Amino acid sequence: MSPATLPTLSIAVGVVVERRKAASPWVDFIWRGIAVLPDEPVTQPWTVLREQDDTTLFYAGSATVDLYPSETARYRDNLASGSPSVWTVLSPSEGDFPYTVAAVTADPAEGEGFTEAADNLVEAVPMPEVLREVIESFVAEHHVEREFVKRKQRRADPEALARRDHEGGQE
Repeated sequence: MSPATLPTLSIAVGVVVERRKAASPWVDFIWRGIAVLPDEPVTQPWTVLREQDDTTLFYAGSATVDLYPSETARYRDNLASGSPSVWTVLSPSEGDFPYTVAAVTADPAEGEGFTEAADNLVEAVPMPEVLREVIESFVAEHHVEREFVKRKQRRADPEALARRDHEGGQE
């Protein structure tokens, strides 16, 4: 990896997942990320945290929220939204549990990008206060306001679009 693609700061978090009995003939359960713990607990992944009625909460595992100086504008917009979020990403897995924690991000665009893989379960969950404070400090330290520069459109050259007999195997 090049230094530009390495995160400047990585914050360990734990992911809490909810399994709810589905009212559907096609699936037994509905799974979704519901919370992020502000630190990595000393608990085994897929430990049951609470069972109530048809709902079970699990500690699904840990992940890191990676922060990059080039993305501070997105973090800042997330923080200014009024309800800052982090996005939990669960990917299908083989084994005792149908999902594994794939990622957690504070970048809304990255969170949206994870939805492109149709099998991923992506949920925006409330950002813990401790995490919000760390991200605010990171933005304050690393954000550089970038001026938007609109490129000017060049006029098309009609001669460049003309057919050339010597190209494409024609003589």
